[in-house]
Order: sequence, then C-alpha cells, then structure tokens
Amino acid sequence: MNVRRRFRRAVRRNNSGRARAAAVVEFAVVLPLLLTILFGIIEYGWVFMVRQTLQTSAREGCRLAVLQSSVEPYSNVIDAINQVMAPTGLSTYAVTMSHATSANPVEVVVVSIPYNDVSLLGGFFGTHDYNLVGSCSMRKEGL
Repeated sequence: MNVRRRFRRAVRRNNSGRARAAAVVEFAVVLPLLLTILFGIIEYGWVFMVRQTLQTSAREGCRLAVLQSSVEPYSNVIDAINQVMAPTGLSTYAVTMSHATSANPVEVVVVSIPYNDVSLLGGFFGTHDYNLVGSCSMRKEGL
C-alpha cells in the first residue's frame, strides 16, 4: 500500500506541474489578444469623447454666431470654441465658418481635427487619413 500511495502522489505532483505549465502557455497565447481588445476599447472611448467635444464646440460657436450682435471677425465664436476644446489638450483643430446672407440666413460652424492627431495608439490599428468633424448650422437672428 505504501508504494501505491507514493506513486499516486508522484503522479499528482507531476500532473499539477504540467497543469501550471499549460496555464502559463495558454495565458501567453491569450494575453496579446486581451491587450489588443483592451487598448481598442480605450482608443474608441477617447475618439468618441473627442468627437463629442468637437460637436459641442461647433454647437457653442454656432450659438454665438447666430446672435444679431455677432459680426466680423467673430472672435467671440473662436473664443467659445477654444474654451470648449481646451480640456482635451488638442490644439491642431481647424474651424471653418460659413456666414449668413440675406439669400441664405444660415450660419454654419465646422470644427475638424485629423484622426492621426487624436489617436492614442499612433496607427497601431492602421493608418487613418481622415478628419473627425463636428458641425452645426443655425438660422441667423434678424435676417
């Protein structure tokens, strides 16, 4: 009996070591996939937040541009957009405005930034040659 017990213990020890080694190998295989998914989620969240900020800044700028008191050079509109964009730390965005006329009484404000300037992972998921855009259009008061 004593020999059988020792043999069983030796087999259990050997199998538990193999199980640990198999777990380490499985972990090494799965870890890159899990990290890719995790960083993809972080990247998506960041880009979503930047797009929302672009949209909010365009809306705030347009809200000021449609007032009757807003005239050239629309520095108050640019200041409002800068205040909304400041917390993101991004400074390479472009502002495009289309001003209202009597024929077309609509103010349009577009705020855009290249995706490559926003990306946290710097093209890990491929290069992206497009802009993230936030835009807003409102009817000018008094026209």
